[in-house]
Amino acid sequence: MSSQLGQYRRLSELLDEAGLFIAMADEEGTDDSEAAREAERALDEAGTLLEKQELELMLGGEYDRLGAIVSIHPGAGGLEAQDWAEMLLRMYLRWAERRGFKTEVVDLLPGEGAGIKSVTFTVEGDYAYGYLKAEVGIHRLVRISPFDANARRHTSFASVFVYPAIDDKIEVVINPADLRIDTFRASGAGGQHVNKTDSAVRITHIPTGIVVTCQNERSQHKNRSMAMKILRARLFELEERKKREKLEEFSRDKKEIAWGSQIRSYVLTPYRLVKDHRSGLEVGNAEAVLDGEIDAFIEAYLLGLRKGEDKTPAVAGA
Repeated sequence: MSSQLGQYRRLSELLDEAGLFIAMADEEGTDDSEAAREAERALDEAGTLLEKQELELMLGGEYDRLGAIVSIHPGAGGLEAQDWAEMLLRMYLRWAERRGFKTEVVDLLPGEGAGIKSVTFTVEGDYAYGYLKAEVGIHRLVRISPFDANARRHTSFASVFVYPAIDDKIEVVINPADLRIDTFRASGAGGQHVNKTDSAVRITHIPTGIVVTCQNERSQHKNRSMAMKILRARLFELEERKKREKLEEFSRDKKEIAWGSQIRSYVLTPYRLVKDHRSGLEVGNAEAVLDGEIDAFIEAYLLGLRKGEDKTPAVAGA
C-alpha cells in the first residue's frame, strides 16, 4: 500500500511540474525552450508511471503481489530441448534484472552435454507472481539446431510452472510424518565444500508425490529451509487449484498442458517471430524477446484476464 501511495504522490508531483514548465514555456513564447523540454520530460515520466499503475490494477489476484517460484523443464528431445530450457532461464533472469527483482537459482540439474534438465529459481519483488503467472505453460522453439551436423530445422518444447512464494502469514499444514528427507552431495557449482559434503536436500511429500530439491547453499540447514519454502508453495498452489476446479467448469480452451498445446512459439527460422497463442500478439524482434523483453506478452495476457478472456491451460503435474 505504501508503495502505491508513493507512486500516486510522484505522479501528482510530475503533473504539477509539467504544468509549471508549460506555463513558463508559454511566457517565453517558444516550443524549444528549456522549460518546454522539462515539461516534456515530466510528462514522459508521468506517462510511464501511469502505465505501470494501470498494469498493477490488472493484478488484483489475492496472491499477485507476492514473489514467485519458477520451475522450467525441457520436453523430449535431448540436447536441443535442454538448450531451449536454458535459453528460457536466461530470458526470465534478464527480465527480472530489468525490473530490479532479486533472483536466486535454488536448484539446477545440468544437462548432459548442453543445457539443463531442470531448474527452479525464486523471484523477489512486488507483483513478481502476478506478472510471471502469465508464463505458465508450454513454450515452443523452432530453429536450425546447433547440435545437428546437417543443419536441419528442429522444434523443441519446454514447460514453465510458476507458484506464489507464500509468506508465513498463510498457513499450510504439513505433517512431518508425510515427508521423506534425503541429503546428498551437490552436483552443481559451489566450490570444494559443496561437492565434498552432503549439503543438498531432497524432500518428498509422500501423499502427493511432490519432490523438491535444493542444493544452491553450502549449508544443509539453508537448503532444507528453502526446500520447505518451495514445498509449502507447491502444496498451497495444489490446494488452490483443487478449489478452482470445484468452483468452475473448465472451458474447452482450458485444456491440460501437453506437448502441442503451447502458449507461445519462438520461431528463429525461416523467419523470426514470437507469437503468443492466447492473445494473438506477435513480435518480430525475437532476439529482444529472448533477451528478456517479454512485458508486451505479459500485459496482453493480463488484459485478456481483465476482459474475461483467460485462455491459459490448466497446469497439470506441477
